[in-house]
Amino acid sequence: MHDALTGLLEQRAPVGRETWRSWWDQLGDGGLDQAQAVALLASLTSRLPDHETLRHLLDSLAERRPATPVTTAWEGTVNVVGTGGGPRTFNISTAAAFVAAAAGVKVVKTGSRAYTSSLGSVDLLERLGIRLTSSRAQTEDTLAAHGIAFAGPFVYPTQLTRLARTVAPHSMKPFGRFLNALGPFLADLPVTAQVTGVSAAAPLDTLRHLARSTTTRRIWLTSNDTGADELLPFATNTIHGENSLTRIIRPGELTPGDGSFADLRPATDTTAAAAHFLTVLAGDAGRIATRTVCLGAAALIVASGTRRDWLSAVSLAEEAIRSGAAHDLAQRLAAAPAPAPRTLAVTGA
Repeated sequence: MHDALTGLLEQRAPVGRETWRSWWDQLGDGGLDQAQAVALLASLTSRLPDHETLRHLLDSLAERRPATPVTTAWEGTVNVVGTGGGPRTFNISTAAAFVAAAAGVKVVKTGSRAYTSSLGSVDLLERLGIRLTSSRAQTEDTLAAHGIAFAGPFVYPTQLTRLARTVAPHSMKPFGRFLNALGPFLADLPVTAQVTGVSAAAPLDTLRHLARSTTTRRIWLTSNDTGADELLPFATNTIHGENSLTRIIRPGELTPGDGSFADLRPATDTTAAAAHFLTVLAGDAGRIATRTVCLGAAALIVASGTRRDWLSAVSLAEEAIRSGAAHDLAQRLAAAPAPAPRTLAVTGA
């Protein structure tokens, strides 16, 4: 049995970077069988290990990334991604991404297909006819053209693909709790900031430790007293920022505080999800849905540095919906042709 698996099962903390390096080496060489791969994922899912073990795991994956194209940091660009879990709603963070982009913020959205919900962000985008980008260069081009891009699987370590192939024909879906929790820290994109909603199903304290030890971007983690991974106008929300700074947003502070999850329900039929989502962007899904999306968009507006004042950020988001800009942006992106491939010089060759 590999030392990484032994360490997790025996709860020896931390499992170090060298041990994780050995795990990925043996996985790549075919030296780990399906049983060990499934056992490791099951252990990570049933009990997320300490933050040091996870930091070593993340660093062991980061150092295996291929040489990246020469590119500057995407100043003022913010990534929005959640941990999933919590009460069922429509895809609020995806809607907030469109609204913030329509308000002038450069937004990248990372995500996945559904692990713990009926419809993940990738599933929704597929129904909307919106393509994921397939490279960093293509993401840059899409950002330049539309102000928003939805990054494809290329942002995630290839070792996870190898892990999925090793456990096949077992699905990765049973391991969604672990994948959702760690996923926001795995995407490799040169954004300035990241806003991540954390549900009650995810270990907030552990993720806060990981956020503080991440040096490539500023990470805000949001949580609230309802257990959802979104900012909600009818909940007491906490934003955990850099250097342990927090901001609490109470009901009625930035928007009226009435409403409930009944106002945020997803479409009853997933085939109607795209149509319902467009009514949200048009402001026609009810005032609570609109307020919720605007609150989420405001977080992206402030995190990006576009506005410093939350009230003005909410107003900017409201105008992006009221003017039709957010709805029009989604339709333009769906109608846009696929970007032409672009080659950049590569470092580290």
